[in-house]
Amino acid sequence: MSLRKLSLITGISYLIIFFAAIFANFLALESLKLNPVETILENHLMVRLGIMAFMITVVFDVVVAWTLNEIFREHIFSKLSTYFRMMHAAIMGAAVFALPITLNLTSASEILHQVEIFNTIWLIGLFFFGIHLILLSRMFQKPKFISLFLAIAGSLYILDTTAHFVFPDYKSYASIFLTIVAIPSIVGEMSFAIWMLLKGGKE
Repeated sequence: MSLRKLSLITGISYLIIFFAAIFANFLALESLKLNPVETILENHLMVRLGIMAFMITVVFDVVVAWTLNEIFREHIFSKLSTYFRMMHAAIMGAAVFALPITLNLTSASEILHQVEIFNTIWLIGLFFFGIHLILLSRMFQKPKFISLFLAIAGSLYILDTTAHFVFPDYKSYASIFLTIVAIPSIVGEMSFAIWMLLKGGKE
């Protein structure tokens, strides 16, 4: 397969991951956190669709791992980067197992407990995803600003997961960490996806 086709698959897959994750996180998961019992009883379809959206992100995470390995196969960090992204996908897939259980629960505390299990496992996966982004920034050298944002985002993912497990009062700073992680991540990864769609494989 040509580098151009691999780049297009990478860009399209990234966009699918992006929009599926937005729906799963900011609609389904957030609704469960704010109104756990009401969401399960009255809007369980959204929860089911959210679970499917998370599964879709895992599928296309594997696709991106494969395409990036093919595109950068000559680079010394290519296989290592792929392994770390695959670790993230596997851990994310395991985390999703916690969510279908919520559909059979009627207690807010039990529902929120399952959501917390999902979030904790997912955070562990993001630690390895951060390492992947740092390695990707080393492989993807031009344009420099995208490479820089990928490296920053990867470092902040690692920092956020570390802070979550190290600081007893992490929840007091959770919103701050969310902001400083989200901005470089969205800028770096979306810029990378758009570059792959428009220019990847052409040079």
